[in-house]
Amino acid sequence: FFSSRRRHTRFRNVTGVQTCALPILAPSTQAPSTRHSALSTRHSAPGVRHPFRSRLYAILDTDLCAARGIVPVALLDAWLGAGIRLTQLRAKTMPSGAMLELADAMAARCRAAGATFIVNDRADIAAMCGADGVHVGQEDISPAAVRRIFGPGAAPIIGLSPHPAAQLDAASREPISYLAFGPVFSTTSKERPDPVVGLDGVRLAAARAREAGLPLVAIGGITLATAPDVIAAGADAVAVISDLLVGAPGVRARAFLESVGALGL
Repeated sequence: FFSSRRRHTRFRNVTGVQTCALPILAPSTQAPSTRHSALSTRHSAPGVRHPFRSRLYAILDTDLCAARGIVPVALLDAWLGAGIRLTQLRAKTMPSGAMLELADAMAARCRAAGATFIVNDRADIAAMCGADGVHVGQEDISPAAVRRIFGPGAAPIIGLSPHPAAQLDAASREPISYLAFGPVFSTTSKERPDPVVGLDGVRLAAARAREAGLPLVAIGGITLATAPDVIAAGADAVAVISDLLVGAPGVRARAFLESVGALGL
């Protein structure tokens, strides 16, 4: 997404790895890279544009990591080593400078592993670190604005979570790559979660997403035990936060990958 033109600044080290000057890349008009094995133009169902090749969408929440004494990049390294190839940085309370430092480290690791890296909410951070895309909510900046931030020639993956569920149809008409829908089950990852939609809600959302030619990511309270049921209800992928932190991260990640199966692309 970016040229080699860069400037440097310094931020407090929150990644747990040795850093010095942090490169901030300047936007380029070059075509986006196709280096990531998780990216795909093939479909999981007829008419569905699928931007990734993974049923497990691992979300790294920095607040949760801090509460449990987990170093974010160490967690990411364990996930990548286990085979996770789709991940998102969620840093709701982290200062911008520290978030950029962490995003830069995560982007480099995902790039080396051939994994897809998404940033939650912050399109500016995503563009500067060279992330593959951004995930936004219905009340965040618009998908069209995200594309403007990435600049001409870029083709970022853009995910959108409609809130409330009644906005699902409107969300599916936005210039996005996938829909995220939930919470499927009760969740503690959000301070004020929306009402639980259940597996019936996933079935409804999956049908709407297919009509729009979009893949569906289900999120909210999904565990190792319930993930297969969510996939069976029609979700193309499950986004998981808390339950990926049970036990040893690498072991848990491999168990999830085995549980949800391959996408079959």
